[in-house]
Amino acid sequence: MKGIDKITSRILADAEAECAAVKAESDKHCGEIKAEAEKKAQDEYWRLVREGVRDTEQRVQRMDRTARLEARKSVLNMKQDAVTKAFELARDRIAELPERDYVGFLARQAAEAAITGQEEVIFCERDRAAVGAKAVKAANELLAGRGLPGTLTLSDAVREMSGGLVLKQGDIEVNCTVDALLDLSRGELAARVAEVLFEG
Repeated sequence: MKGIDKITSRILADAEAECAAVKAESDKHCGEIKAEAEKKAQDEYWRLVREGVRDTEQRVQRMDRTARLEARKSVLNMKQDAVTKAFELARDRIAELPERDYVGFLARQAAEAAITGQEEVIFCERDRAAVGAKAVKAANELLAGRGLPGTLTLSDAVREMSGGLVLKQGDIEVNCTVDALLDLSRGELAARVAEVLFEG
């Protein structure tokens, strides 16, 4: 019986040793797999972090560009509004000129726009009543000084306008209203007005 016990003990010891060796090999292999997986997970983590940082930086740059563009548009709109208000103020100031200056302004417009010197001059109702006759007389004097027949006439007709005048001969009209004059000069003057408003 002792021989069988010895053999059994020996087989059992060999089996345990082999099990321990297999377990050790398995533990070693599992450790290597775990280490490799952890390294891959760490690499993937840092890849995702770098990608996230890059995406965030790009998003921030896009937002910054958009904000700058919106700010520029707002400033441009504000400047355009200010220039428009400046032109509206100019229109109001022309209408508020002292009578003598306003008559001179109207006379110059009529004399410069006259082609034959025989046109009729149309005003708004207010200007026709207040300064129409004086402006036509002064315009005729300016025309005579240029050697043209100074025979402009004050029209019985009136027009809706903020100021200025319209010269008419037959079907031909020359628009010298304040609004038309400001519109014509706006392209030329808008940049200079903006420069004066926003210099420095």
